[in-house]
Amino acid sequence: QVQLVESGGGSVQAGGSLSLSCTNTRGTLNGYSMGWFRQTPGKEREFVAAITGDFGNTKYADFVEGRFTLSRDSDRNTVYLQMNNLEPEDTAVYYCATRRGVVGTTGYDAWGQGIQVTVSS
Repeated sequence: QVQLVESGGGSVQAGGSLSLSCTNTRGTLNGYSMGWFRQTPGKEREFVAAITGDFGNTKYADFVEGRFTLSRDSDRNTVYLQMNNLEPEDTAVYYCATRRGVVGTTGYDAWGQGIQVTVSS
């Protein structure tokens, strides 16, 4: 059974960088896609980016293309989301999630607890 633990996050000024990590503490990344989503109060949770655990194929939302980068460490069952050139609009609770198979924007069935990212102007 998948258990996802997120770390990183925090507060930064606009233009700064933060890194998030997500570890599957109960098993391998192989065969799974790991995704990041974010949510602000009163809004739907939205897809940010995803990566496959085995081949490292990635998919990004248009609004983060070129600013955010995903990577993975299969030995540590961990994925990393490097966020650069952050904007106040990136302020949200970020969630890690997993699904079997290829990257996608839906179909995730295991979720982490969420971690706050705050970007001040």
